[in-house]
Formats: sequence, C-alpha cells, structure tokens
Amino acid sequence: MPKSNPRHPNFPIPGGPELRARGWRQEALLRLLENVLSVGEDPDNLVVYAALGKAARNWPSHRAIVKALIEMDEDQTLVIQSGKPVGLLKTHAKAPLVIMANCNIVGQWAKAEVFYELQRKGLICWGGLTAGAWQYIGSQGVIQGTYEIFMRIGERRFGGDLSGRFVLTAGLGGMGGAQPLAGRMAGAAILCVDIDPERAKKRQQVGYLQEIAPDLDAALAMIDAAVKEKRALSVGLIGNAAEIYPEIARRGIVPDVVTDQTSAHDLVYGYVPKGMSLDQVRSLREDGQGQLMAASRASIVEHVKAMLDFQKEGAEVFDNGNLIRTQAREGGVANAFDIPIFTEAYLRPLFARAIGPFRWMALSGEASDIAVIDDLLLEMFPDNRIITNWIRLARQHIPFEGLPARIAWLGHGERTALARRVNQLVASGELKGPVAFSRDHLDAGAMAHPNIMTERMKDGSDAIADWPLLDAMLLCSSMADLVVVHSGGGGYAGYMTSCGVTVVADGTKAADERLDHALTNDTSLGVIRYADAGYDESFEEIAAKGIGHVKV
Repeated sequence: MPKSNPRHPNFPIPGGPELRARGWRQEALLRLLENVLSVGEDPDNLVVYAALGKAARNWPSHRAIVKALIEMDEDQTLVIQSGKPVGLLKTHAKAPLVIMANCNIVGQWAKAEVFYELQRKGLICWGGLTAGAWQYIGSQGVIQGTYEIFMRIGERRFGGDLSGRFVLTAGLGGMGGAQPLAGRMAGAAILCVDIDPERAKKRQQVGYLQEIAPDLDAALAMIDAAVKEKRALSVGLIGNAAEIYPEIARRGIVPDVVTDQTSAHDLVYGYVPKGMSLDQVRSLREDGQGQLMAASRASIVEHVKAMLDFQKEGAEVFDNGNLIRTQAREGGVANAFDIPIFTEAYLRPLFARAIGPFRWMALSGEASDIAVIDDLLLEMFPDNRIITNWIRLARQHIPFEGLPARIAWLGHGERTALARRVNQLVASGELKGPVAFSRDHLDAGAMAHPNIMTERMKDGSDAIADWPLLDAMLLCSSMADLVVVHSGGGGYAGYMTSCGVTVVADGTKAADERLDHALTNDTSLGVIRYADAGYDESFEEIAAKGIGHVKV
C-alpha cells in the first residue's frame, strides 16, 4: 500500500506486498520509477534533480512506461529512448526487462545549444545519472561519497576529522543537499549557500540542514561560534554564491575547506546569475537563453575567482563535480583548473579497486528491512572500517526519503556477497519484500568524464568512452534487470557517458544467478579499467581476487 508523501502529496511513496505487474521484477522497476518522483525536486515536471534530470521525457511517455511495466511478461524487454518507450520486444527470461539510452548525441553535435533545441522539439531528455535510470534515492545517494571526501581532507590536512573547521559550499538541490549533513557528520561547521529559499526549507524539513540564517553576518557568527566550540553545525544561507563567496573573501575570512555544488553545469536551467531573481531567470529561459548563458558564465567567473583566492590563502578547495571550473575557464579564468577535482584528489585509490557507491532499496517500503541489512553488513564486513563506521553513522543521522534505502561503498566481491545473502533473506521471509540493488553511475567502470571521473588518468585515457559502453553490454550479457547508457545534457552535453544497472533480489534462484553475474562482472570491469590505465591498486585486486584480466 503506498504511503502518503507530505513533500509531494500527488506522488505517494510506493510499498506493500500487493503486485500490479506480472512479477516482482517488473513491479520493482515500476516502484523505482515512482520512487524517483516521490523524492524528486520537481515531480510535476518529471524533474528529479540537477535542473533537468528527468524520469521520463513527458507525461504521455511516463504513462506508456507504466502501462508497459504492468502488462509486460518476463520474456519481454522494454526499450526506452531518451525517456520515451519505443518498443516492447520478445527476448527471453534472462534478458534485461528494461534497456535505455538517454541523451546520447553524436560527437560534433553534442553541445548545450543543440541539446536545448532537441529538448524544445520534444526529441530528447536528459536523465542525469540516476534520475532517468530510476535509481535516485534522495540526497542519501551521494552523502557517503561527500562524507568520505570531507574525512579524507580532515585526515590529510587537519590530523583527524573536521572538528573546529569551517566548510563553505553552495547548492542545496538534489545532490548538493547532501553537503550540510555530510559536513556535520564529519564534525565541521558548514555554511551552505543557495539562491532558492524553498530548497533550503526542503533540506531542513527532511533533516539534512539544521539552521537557516537570516543574513551573512548572522551566518558567519553562527559558524564562528561553532568553530570555537568545535561543535558540528550546518547553516543554510539564502543568497547568490557569486556574491557571497567574494564578500567573505573581501572580509579576510578564509574557510578551511571550500567547494561548490550549484547547478553550474547548466547555464540556462541550473545556475542563477548574480543580480537576477528566480522569476527573471525563469522568463529568460524561454526567450533569452543567450543572454542568460552569458550572465551565468560571468557570475561563475566571479564565483571561481573567489574560490581561487581562498585557495591562495591556504584553504582546501576542490571541484565537487558540477563543471564549474570548465565554465570559468571558458569565461576567461585561465587557472581555474588549479582547483583539483574530488575524484582524483581523494577517491581514486578506492575506484581503482572498484570500491564505490553501491545502494539498495527496500521495495516493501518498510524501514525494518534496511535495519536487517545494516546488521548483515556489520556481520559480514566487521574489519571494513569504511563500512562499519558508515553504517553506524547512517543509522544515527540519515533520514529516509521515499523507499527506505541505504548506500555503502563496497568493492569487488563484497557487493555480490551482500546481494546474494539478501536474496536468501527475501526467500526465507526474514525481509518483508524484495530488494533492488543499484549504484551511482560515478563508479569505476561506469563513467567517462574527463573533467570529473576520469580527469588526469595515469595513462591519459580521460576521454575514452569505451568503458561505460562495454559495461552496459556486459551487464546485458550478465542478465541485469535494467541497463542504461546516459550521456550529458544541458551544460554536460559532450562531456560524459555513463552506464547504470539495477538488479532485483526477489528471493528466487534466477535472481541469485542474475545478482552473481551482473554485480561481479560490473566491478570486474571497473578494476580492469583502472588496471588498463596502470594503477597498482587494480593489479593487486586482480591478483588477490582472481579477476579475469587479459594483460597485453
């Protein structure tokens, strides 16, 4: 039985034992589609996050997808092109139920302006990473990655966590909304700027943000008091980062850590230029895109210059994956890439072992199922400090949004082992319903993005997009339930290609086989990708775990 959703009353949270589809595999994907809208930023317009990341191209497409998922048999595959279903074809029971290709534009045409025109004509939509793939679980989806970044900074720069440290960031949307809670979990006093008061209120309502300051003076006073007391605190401030960051720098205040997660990737539908109201920006999105793009880029230039000033004064400054350095460089900031990207700076040794953001969703809608799996994780991986620390923190701090879910950075073999054990718990009735396993697209073998995931690879293979395409083909061969290939839309057009996967643990032997093959091969390719680029950690993983790497 669906549960009410106070945040979006027209989009109830799915759950319960009743099936509408012809099997749990189909029902699972239907519930995941419903779930991304129930936790999305603008579900009335099918937008899940990142300004334009959509669950389906339009409402007729959405209705057709729902109808197909309810009526399809297990030996059929639903084919989706940029959020629109185009075929329901006879395959076989071991084939994926859904395959998608979202927003893939041929090289020379993969530009923001072309994307906007194709979108205007209704020919394409951008799926973000996990939005169009129906894998988004709210801000929790990126919170462990953000937390691990903050903790690595604490360990490297400050001899521990971020207690008594000031973190400055911006962006409280679907992804950026994880920052205030992640910072607080790492012990910091974190100030998060956003132009939209509704976003700040949403993060406060769901428990990710503690305070909203009335102005900059009050915000800085709150942060200063928390720093002196070494008290973890998250503060939101309504304002434009392109104005707030330079003002903080002008006052001679140097935060310990500075980053940004505004929608800087999209100069039209994401970033808001300084001096403009939200209403002004919305009107220009329809008939003044050129003017808006120029104004957004000019503001980003000021925004990034302030970040570089903080860096010169000794702050730890990093790009959190929103293309802000790229936009600034195109606006004339020649040294924008003096700011490092988070993947290379903090997480690459993990990715080289295919340790990354794995996630699962309790399709029953019952939080008790996640509690059982939390206990299982602690039982299975007692010596894995990342996991044991994270699960204890997550239980204490992280509220569920939509379907109860959990993210945990697991690696090769660990993901498969956990999922197969969970499948046994579904079969035995110890869980109240099936569980869907997925991951972020920002995973070892699943993304090519030369300015984020694959920046400065050891062998120079930053822009090679073969790996996510190989991953998608391998996952189809490995019986995954849903496989998707995404490329960038809006400002991300031409910058990235990624692959997503979902496999359902419904307690059957067939599910055990799918989980075993799909999850094992997914991480195998991730390790192989980094081995191919020359990373020692990957070769160690191959030797230790017997991964079938062909060395030439």
